[in-house]
Amino acid sequence: MQFLRSEEQQKRDLKNRRSFSFRLNIFFFITFCVFSVLVLRLAVLQFVEGPELREKVFRSGTRNVKIPPIRGNIYDVNGEAIAYSTSTQSLYYTLQPGVKEADAKAMAERLAESFERLGDKTDTDTEILTPEKIFELMDITGRLTFVFEPRRIKAGINQQEIAYFMENNDNYAGVEIIEESLRHYSQDTIAVQLVGYMKGYNALYQEENGLRKYQEINRDNSQRDPADQYLDRERVGYDGLELMYQDDLRGKNGVKKYPVDSMSRIIGPMELTVPEKGNNLYLTIDKNVQIRTEDAIMAHLEKIRNSSNRMERAKYARTAYAVAMEVKTGKVVAMASMPDYDPNVWQGPISRETSQYLQYFINNGTIRTSMPYYEDPEEVKNHPSSLVYLGSTQKPLSVLVGLKENLFTAQTVYNDRGAFYFGREGHKTRVSNASNAVNGPIRASQAITKSSNAFMTEMIGNRLYMRSGSEGLEIWDRYMEEFGLGVLTGSGLPNESRGIKDYFSKTAGSSQAALVYASFGQQGRYTALQLAQFTAMLANRGKRMKPQFVNEIRDARGNLVQGFKPEVLNEADIPTAYWQVIEQGMSQVRVQGFEGFPYSFNRKTGTSQQDVRHRKRVENAVFIAYAPANDPVLAVSVVVPDGGYGGWGAAPIARHIFDAYDDEVGLTGTPKNPTKKQDVEPDKPDHAEGQQGNGETGNTAGTPAGNNTEGR
Repeated sequence: MQFLRSEEQQKRDLKNRRSFSFRLNIFFFITFCVFSVLVLRLAVLQFVEGPELREKVFRSGTRNVKIPPIRGNIYDVNGEAIAYSTSTQSLYYTLQPGVKEADAKAMAERLAESFERLGDKTDTDTEILTPEKIFELMDITGRLTFVFEPRRIKAGINQQEIAYFMENNDNYAGVEIIEESLRHYSQDTIAVQLVGYMKGYNALYQEENGLRKYQEINRDNSQRDPADQYLDRERVGYDGLELMYQDDLRGKNGVKKYPVDSMSRIIGPMELTVPEKGNNLYLTIDKNVQIRTEDAIMAHLEKIRNSSNRMERAKYARTAYAVAMEVKTGKVVAMASMPDYDPNVWQGPISRETSQYLQYFINNGTIRTSMPYYEDPEEVKNHPSSLVYLGSTQKPLSVLVGLKENLFTAQTVYNDRGAFYFGREGHKTRVSNASNAVNGPIRASQAITKSSNAFMTEMIGNRLYMRSGSEGLEIWDRYMEEFGLGVLTGSGLPNESRGIKDYFSKTAGSSQAALVYASFGQQGRYTALQLAQFTAMLANRGKRMKPQFVNEIRDARGNLVQGFKPEVLNEADIPTAYWQVIEQGMSQVRVQGFEGFPYSFNRKTGTSQQDVRHRKRVENAVFIAYAPANDPVLAVSVVVPDGGYGGWGAAPIARHIFDAYDDEVGLTGTPKNPTKKQDVEPDKPDHAEGQQGNGETGNTAGTPAGNNTEGR
């Protein structure tokens, strides 16, 4: 029995040894697989993922602090500063979650006490920041700024204030010091709507209707090189040239690169890449011509509103728009949308009331719709915008259309009976000359001189319809667009209007009526810039020049980045004899304000009419001219909504513009009486010092700072 048990024990031991050996083999196999996987993974890490991981290690071992760039300056054609930037340290407050009014007022008290104790006592120009004022700027109700947008409390803080707030930042929740660039604009308010203004980048890309340019930038902003990344708190161009040339003006960020350990502690010296200043724009605008243009407009508006002369008086004339453009180059030397305003108002937060008030002055009325300011918004609707019918300034082009379409010849004699009737018998419509004047036998050139509505309607508008029917409107439109009316001027300015072609609208009535009224300037509303381009085209016999606003772009060291050459957008094929017809007619037009003008000049007055809400046949003054007639240099357009007769309400303004250009630039190439230029260093405007501002300007509604002539 014992032997049998021993044999069974041996069998069990053998079985156990075999089972153990099998499990041991399994263990070694699994161990081998694990080590194989580890080796394979190490190989992948070393040779495949190694470079990427090393880059991640490097990134986690550094911290980048971006320094905003200094924006490039904008100068006039002679190098006088119109817009310039300065670097400064500013104190901002960001609205904290759950902040209560009492807490905010307590912080405002502490901030005011700190500013009083640490501020510069010798700076008497800076507004004292009282607790009440600081609380208003903190804007805890979100009336002035978006909830997420930091509020600037004080710009240009001194070194003592910087040290104090950095040392005691735990006691000032939401308060931070930011290095930023402040934008300043000339106190002379030079072409402010053309230059444009700036707003916060974060607001512009987060707004539902924000500018597409910044929304597109924001989509890939994080993928950009740190030097090119837009910063949430930086200010960017919002309108005009500030927006159009944003990429040139902005410059590049500086970067402070700190090596850090896993606890984000700095473990080595900082590596600094300094910011790059943006490029500088040198405009075609001549500061002195611009100022004299603006002054002439405001003085003349005052005159015609209060004139005792029935022909001159225009009691509702509150706005005017003028453009002076060189005929051969397309350079715009003056562009005035008046009244204007002081764009330095945008340096700091402004109330909604002030913002709404400024809407009447910030739009560039020479390129798009702008309305006059009236305290009652309903009254505004009773007055015309900056886009008006051309009136008789249309007639030189109408005659060219008639000649080119063989509707008559230069020698055709028309008997002007003072009016023309069109339409079905029993339903005829009468179009009469101004004051029902009967001009008798006249040719095309005399029809321009005498501004004959009868000639235009019967010989051009009606004949074109009778020959071509409704297709006459398409023919008419082709000529209008060829001469820059109803199309963009090619200037590139943001939000430029194409104008309004009423001859295609249902309100024009029949095709016949549309062509008849279009022929004497009552069916197309266009901008002052379009009108100036059109005038230059009349002057150079058919070349539509691209309007140029920038003479050249230079970097901060003065090196030329980009120059600009004259550009012809299209050219009209008009026989010389036809040009001579309209030139002869324009040379004889009677006009006010040009007594003693020492040059021959061609011109056309216009008095367009339109119904505006409760007012019927509102009269707008329009005027175009170019000089010298034999070798045209400058083309000028002036539009005065509600200005009455063009010869009285607009022409005298144009005379001042010609005189200003002649004095400063010279209609013959030599300045007659130039204003003495100040000596100004290119990147250091002589009025830049001490004007960093404190973000307090423009908080009170009132008369726009630029719409008077005092001190000029």
